[in-house]
Amino acid sequence: MQRVCFLLTVRKDRIDEYRERHAAVWPDMLAALRAAGWHNYSLFLREDGLLVGYLETPDFDAAHEAMAATEVNERWQRDMAEFFEQPEAADEAMVPLTEVFHLG
Repeated sequence: MQRVCFLLTVRKDRIDEYRERHAAVWPDMLAALRAAGWHNYSLFLREDGLLVGYLETPDFDAAHEAMAATEVNERWQRDMAEFFEQPEAADEAMVPLTEVFHLG
């Protein structure tokens, strides 16, 4: 199982709404993530907008591609794009960090 961590930045003026949206993620989005192989997926948000994502999956590239192929992900990304500081879509900016240590 791959452990994947990534960073994004949420606009400071949208942090509260970002939290609200993630308190009520669409059921079809949750189902698509599970079906695509996203497990133990967590998002951590710091007050300055730093967003840390973590997930476990057998194959991140395959899981990412499977989500990209879903209609619900396209709708979710379109809805959420305005929350991020990056000019590109958050889905495209999701670049895994290199793991340098793990205590199992």
